[in-house]
Amino acid sequence: MRNAAATRRLIIRLAQKRQRPGTGSGQDFLRRRTAVMQFPDLRPVLDPLSWAVVGAAATRLYMPERMTQDLDVLVRAADAGEAHRRLGADHSRLGGFRVNVLECAAAWCGPALAQAQSNRDAQGAPVLPLPYLTLMKFEAGRAQDIADITRMLGQATPDLLAAVRAVFQRWRAPDEAEDLESLIALGQLEMTFTPDANDSKNA
Repeated sequence: MRNAAATRRLIIRLAQKRQRPGTGSGQDFLRRRTAVMQFPDLRPVLDPLSWAVVGAAATRLYMPERMTQDLDVLVRAADAGEAHRRLGADHSRLGGFRVNVLECAAAWCGPALAQAQSNRDAQGAPVLPLPYLTLMKFEAGRAQDIADITRMLGQATPDLLAAVRAVFQRWRAPDEAEDLESLIALGQLEMTFTPDANDSKNA
């Protein structure tokens, strides 16, 4: 956890130095929501276990879709053995995708997975809600996870941001609130449109 925090803060500092308003991908792209990737339906395999889609397959609910050959699912640690057994016995449903079962023993997993059951994607799969997906990626602290957080939170509504902050207030250390606010600010900066100088002259 200490290494993850150090990596996260280094990435934040570097991003703060480089990021400028409106830099990066275009606004139309950033607001795009698609479901081009058709993942295998795991509901007949994993239900009624408590599970949720995470990883790149989950982020497409909150940011532009990223192509992947992995389908990551989160289950409680107590259900991991059964989830592996069920998936191992039904390869025909995996459709060429690599299904990764991630075990969660943290106290927040119970409420997160419960809320996921009413947070479904276009294929009907339960997806980890944004506050908990942000929390999970925050804990991982990898460069791609931090990039995903900024892009997701940069477009989040005030109500969703309040929900994210509430989850962090409950489950994370108080001194990490600054990191969260930095990531929100970086994401919002990316979404800030800066007119081209020539456009200003011609206005």
